[in-house]
Amino acid sequence: MAIFNLKKREIECKVVFYGPGRGGKTTNLEYIFKSFKKQVAGEMVSINTEGDRTLFFDFLPMGLGKIRGCDVRVQLYTVPGQVKYSSTRKLVLRGVDGIIFVADSLEVRREKNMLSLKDLQSNLKEYGKSIFKLPLVLQYNKRDLADQGIPIMTTEQMAKDLNRQLKVPAFPASAVKGEGVGVTLKECVKLTLKKLQKEFQWAK
Repeated sequence: MAIFNLKKREIECKVVFYGPGRGGKTTNLEYIFKSFKKQVAGEMVSINTEGDRTLFFDFLPMGLGKIRGCDVRVQLYTVPGQVKYSSTRKLVLRGVDGIIFVADSLEVRREKNMLSLKDLQSNLKEYGKSIFKLPLVLQYNKRDLADQGIPIMTTEQMAKDLNRQLKVPAFPASAVKGEGVGVTLKECVKLTLKKLQKEFQWAK
């Protein structure tokens, strides 16, 4: 849930990158941190868990306007994808306002994508949130691997697996090259701000 700071005239909200282990969540965040320096407030914080980590930093979306005269500060988070870090993932989702689900295009990760989406849905349910009502954007990552002759799924197949019921915006991407990263983030922030605008209509 977004925090409204009346004193600073600032609204702080939280966007989480979710998805299977080694799908490219961290690569997305690292690319954003390096490429959008002017919009990053402060340092990137890394909380290391054995073999995986949670990253976060403050992001100030420029050019997307204010909400009721307030500046917007977005906290971007990644969650550890491995199955054993289930409790950490749940914890990071607390108070989430928007989600970017990073799916792995590798054919061998098809089932892991679907299991991770199911995991997201059940974790949100525990917080009384619905995956169908939250601002959510899908990213089909690692599209560049096709050029190396590595078997990847078509975006049609991935849409069928992951987006048939959700019907949310989805973007092909290569987080390593930075392709599709900015557009995914911008869409999620835009949807999140739109939802917050409705929630903060009472603010003067």
